[in-house]
Amino acid sequence: MPDQLLEIHTAVLGAMALRPKAFAPRARTEAEDEYPGADISDDAFRAGLEDTSGPLVALWRRTLAQWDFTERPGWSAHPPRTDERRADAYARLCFDYDLRKALDLAAPVSKVPGIVTISREFTPWYSRSAADSRAFYWPAYENYLRETKHWDESAIASLDAASHAVVERLADPTRETAYPARGLVVGYVQSGKTANFTGVTAKAVDAGYRLVIILGGTLNLLRGQTQRRIDMELVGRENILRGADPADPGTLVDVDYQDDEDWPEFLSHGDRPSALGSFEIDRLTRQDKDYQSLNEGIRALEFDKRDRDLPLYAPENLHRSAARLAVVKKNKSVLTRLVKDLRRIDRRLLDQIPALIIDDESDQASVNTTDPKKWEAGEVTRTAINGLISELLTLLPRAQYVGYTATPFANVFVDPSDEADIFPRDFLISLPRPVGYMGVQDFHDLDSSVPQDERTVANSQEKAHVRDIREATGDRLQEAVDAFILSGAIKLYRADHGVPEGPFRHHTMLVHESVRTNDHSQLALRINTVWHQAGYTSQAGHARLEALYDSDFREVSSSRAPADGTPLPCPTSYDDLKPYVSRARQLINSGGEPVVIVNGDTDRYFSQIDLDFDRTPHVWKILVGGTKLSRGFTVEGLTVTYYRRTTQQADTLMQMGRWFGFRPNYQDLVRLYIGREEPFGRSKTVDLYEAFEAICQDEEDFRAELSRYAELVDGKPQVTPAQIPPLVSQHLPWVKPSARNKMFNAELVEVRSPGEPIEPLAYPMDANTVRANTERWRPVLRALDGSLSTCRLLPDTTTSLTRSFQASTTVLPHAELLGVLGGLEWADGGLRFGPHLTYLAQLDGRLAKVDDWLVVAPRRTEKRSIDARLLDHGPFSLFRRKIQDNRSSFGRISGKEHRDYAMHLIASAQSAAPVDTTDVLGPHRGVVLLYPVVEAETDEAVRAAAASGTVNPADVTMAFTIVPPKSAIDTKRQLLRFRTKNSNRSGDVVVDTSQ
Repeated sequence: MPDQLLEIHTAVLGAMALRPKAFAPRARTEAEDEYPGADISDDAFRAGLEDTSGPLVALWRRTLAQWDFTERPGWSAHPPRTDERRADAYARLCFDYDLRKALDLAAPVSKVPGIVTISREFTPWYSRSAADSRAFYWPAYENYLRETKHWDESAIASLDAASHAVVERLADPTRETAYPARGLVVGYVQSGKTANFTGVTAKAVDAGYRLVIILGGTLNLLRGQTQRRIDMELVGRENILRGADPADPGTLVDVDYQDDEDWPEFLSHGDRPSALGSFEIDRLTRQDKDYQSLNEGIRALEFDKRDRDLPLYAPENLHRSAARLAVVKKNKSVLTRLVKDLRRIDRRLLDQIPALIIDDESDQASVNTTDPKKWEAGEVTRTAINGLISELLTLLPRAQYVGYTATPFANVFVDPSDEADIFPRDFLISLPRPVGYMGVQDFHDLDSSVPQDERTVANSQEKAHVRDIREATGDRLQEAVDAFILSGAIKLYRADHGVPEGPFRHHTMLVHESVRTNDHSQLALRINTVWHQAGYTSQAGHARLEALYDSDFREVSSSRAPADGTPLPCPTSYDDLKPYVSRARQLINSGGEPVVIVNGDTDRYFSQIDLDFDRTPHVWKILVGGTKLSRGFTVEGLTVTYYRRTTQQADTLMQMGRWFGFRPNYQDLVRLYIGREEPFGRSKTVDLYEAFEAICQDEEDFRAELSRYAELVDGKPQVTPAQIPPLVSQHLPWVKPSARNKMFNAELVEVRSPGEPIEPLAYPMDANTVRANTERWRPVLRALDGSLSTCRLLPDTTTSLTRSFQASTTVLPHAELLGVLGGLEWADGGLRFGPHLTYLAQLDGRLAKVDDWLVVAPRRTEKRSIDARLLDHGPFSLFRRKIQDNRSSFGRISGKEHRDYAMHLIASAQSAAPVDTTDVLGPHRGVVLLYPVVEAETDEAVRAAAASGTVNPADVTMAFTIVPPKSAIDTKRQLLRFRTKNSNRSGDVVVDTSQ
């Protein structure tokens, strides 16, 4: 009977895949027709759901996840992945309370973030029903992820939604008039972007795209890894074999993967796709063979047409033609061969081929980086790779270009008026941070409300995972190597105590100090010396490891459990770990040396060792290298990183963050040793940890901006990809967003932020301007003089305690605040704050009405706090904020508890009448958090203020955060306003990156 119940549910849900409908009558009809007498009662249904690992639960998880994740489904107006969307589904299924509760327990709503899309308006063509009608490769890939890779249903549904959003914004491959769409997909460093473009490829070929070109990195190794993964998870064994008998060795001479131990894991369609009523994929490249000139085999790039009187893109021809797939390296010789072969094809046929070009790491090599000043007579001069990609796009007028990157700034600064270039003029899609991904939030205490002196490994990401490369006694390279062998031993211990061994197949350490290959040899020699002198078999060596285990690893691991709350096994003492230390040492030292150098301008260094993580059973090594380990190449099993390299380009620095990624069952073991005072230039030093935090914050702010402005207004986008560049922020002037950053056609005029905090950057640093700015705040300081209020926050959810802080407060009329803000000077001339000031100036009734502002100047209560009078008013608490060399920003100004308080006041503003207390606001009052800030390194100013009780106004930056009321917006709710600049070259705004 349970089997019959499963069959009935499978049939009913299969018939309503696109939208939920009344379930019971359809189940009764199915039972009467196929399974008379089957128990289809709600009781039987709920009983089947009790087995959470059973097939009935798996079926419902799959179906509900699809309904939960679908964007704009037509049957629900509620956002995806919400309880309200799920309730709509239950209502349409006509389920009662008990059944809904049982399903919620068996298949809870996955409330993970969704994609964010910035898009031009497009012509809908790729509906769910249209996609399902010709689906073959997508269902196969989806099932492969489910059955072989063991993805959960939420992850599959998320990938389905994201890849669907890309394909629906490409041009309809059957349309008569060619339209070459350009798009960009932004993920995180080492976060699974390949899975997304594999899904896009599957859906695109199902829809009719017949030539797919994947630009797979700049190294043979990276290109080969991409080829293998596409072949394994999408192309499938039958397309690879092309009719060859796998049991006959004689027929497999020219078939790759014949010696691959993972061949049984390759996807199987069950038969050749053409025999199953679909079409085949002909590979133009192999894992070990990049694209070669086809000579007489040029016919491999030509397409047969069933009806020669109709173009290839006509449905009668298109859906009966095989697809071609090429995974090519971004290399001048390779791309030249491909372009040359395409030129040999009849132009009339090229015009008919629906093609898809996917550019992995699209900000590397693909972007045109020639100096615009050298362009002659308005003619664009291109770099080699950019020129060849542009030629591909020109040769294939129906080609769709989709770039993939984790560092998008170079792409969004491409000239949008250059029709032959790769600017993402049609769409930009930001992928969500995946579940289980270890990113910036796991290494930096962003917005932590815990005071520095109270942070521990339990409440601080920095304390748990980050170590300075130096300590009082010198360099900590020995400790980092010790951490590598200890973490490897703990992995082996866990594998012996019930944790699946899969995540521990590879165990690596990355050391990155320089881009110079000669430095790598010296560093490798130094590490080898450290290793051989470490005495890992001696009593002294074990004593050192035991001390590190007790002081570091045991404490961190015991305080940090995985996301599901299940603690991972850890040795209670070093004696329990000691046998595994010996085994880890043997694995790391296999082959004679623990260190592998990975560098050079070619693949020859990779060929000296087997760094193919897919095919090699175990890689337990310390990798020393530079650029070749910092782009595209995924360092599997990376657990310990020793990092000291500086750079002036944010995207380059970000791509070197190889410590970001998936670390299943060993997140607690990850350690980052990073330079806090590294040489920069002739006489300066930089804090690399703070630099990473700043650029990561830039990227997070960029994603947040995209999310905020992605909502449609009156059915139309608020912002298009061409207006993206002005949204790119830069916290550190010495780290440029990209090597070339040109903002061509849009200037941000106004940013409207109802209910959102505005926190300016680019405060001036010279004493005279600082003093002048402070003087402009004199009327506000006078109004704050002598006041002291208690500001209460909402009760803490973990302790049920009500937190509070003291502050000087006053209410300032709107016009008076605007008078102060309008007179301030900025290091960037007001470029960043200007659009916000334009918005605030209109809150006098032109856009919306704001009567006044509650100004809150928090008071500090710590023992080391300094209170001082400023411009003969106060006293006020001084706040220390650190600025690095050449930096025009303090980073985050407002304290988390102060910002939480302001946001609570704004959120709870209900009354139409003005309110004079600091605990309640009316709907037309905003909040200003005001901070007298002193630079943290300026001890003289702080000591002088402490001694005299007065602070010099030239030493104080009056920093602030403004939160307008939620009512401060018009009925259109437009959040951005741009001004279009002249698109000819004379009107370009060029940011000089040479300084």
